[in-house]
Amino acid sequence: MHGLILKTLQVFVQDTYGPDSWADIADQAALDVPEFEAMLNYPKEIFSDVLQAGEKVLNKPWEAILEDVGTYLVSHPNSEGLRRLLRFGGVDFTEFLHSLDDLPDRARLAVADLKLPDLELRDLTSVQFSLKVEGDLPGFCFVIMGVLRAMADDYGALVLLDHAGGPSERLQLVDVTVVETAYAEGREFELGAVHVPSEGAA
Repeated sequence: MHGLILKTLQVFVQDTYGPDSWADIADQAALDVPEFEAMLNYPKEIFSDVLQAGEKVLNKPWEAILEDVGTYLVSHPNSEGLRRLLRFGGVDFTEFLHSLDDLPDRARLAVADLKLPDLELRDLTSVQFSLKVEGDLPGFCFVIMGVLRAMADDYGALVLLDHAGGPSERLQLVDVTVVETAYAEGREFELGAVHVPSEGAA
């Protein structure tokens, strides 16, 4: 398990619930060292141990915790760099969806040894899509759902998301329905020195 993934989970808890909550999680997960190093690798079981401890300490299902992590990755001020990377995917939310197939490769450009699950978008209609999430990171589909919710808000789009399950833990599906691409005013985004208003902006 790449340390960057575990470090992200740690920082999310510390920023959202406070350092004491993370200390309780680290204690319940029996971590030898309560602080993860982003560039190290850890045994895979640690990820599950931390999530199970998180369920108890935060009184929230692990699926909801991971979805909140996805939202945090886009919306928190500490993650502005990732938000900018994602916004390069398109001028509206639908274009962004079609850029998701390239996301794991773009992540590897930033961190060469970081292997995220593969993403494959299938168009069902012009507004309905099925996103296949396939890989060895348990629950990553819920992180992606959080990212999608936050990015929809960022673009000002009205979107419905549903975890559609899948044939195995390794392969999961997320159903996406784009109700309206310009439902509300999105967040401002600047591409270099050029200001790019969100499609939902007045």
